[in-house]
Amino acid sequence: MSVQVIHDKNGVPEYAVVPYELYKRLIANSDDDALYESLPYTSNNDDDVTIPHEVVSIHIDQDVSIQAAWRIHRGLSQQDVASALDMTQAAVSQLESPDSRPQKRTRIKLAELYKCTPEQLVL
Repeated sequence: MSVQVIHDKNGVPEYAVVPYELYKRLIANSDDDALYESLPYTSNNDDDVTIPHEVVSIHIDQDVSIQAAWRIHRGLSQQDVASALDMTQAAVSQLESPDSRPQKRTRIKLAELYKCTPEQLVL
């Protein structure tokens, strides 16, 4: 039985295409608790944080960070944000890089500018 793996643009496995008969067996047994592994979970204050659909769509459709998606959603340029926060456009660009985790005080300033909460600026 062969399984086809579909990778994202970075080569990371994203989907598995399985034969239909295997799929039907997996679905038929989906209520079997033995198929699931219990994972530890600790709740926190951010559990109920949501991000508007429009922002998520920009994030996905334009392949930009969540910070950039908020900026675009609010109709601002990087230069607009730089001027409002008294920083350079290059610094704003760096904040919007995919691996960026802005400091709390920067997230607070961005949240005020984007009219959202600081928690909505990080995934």
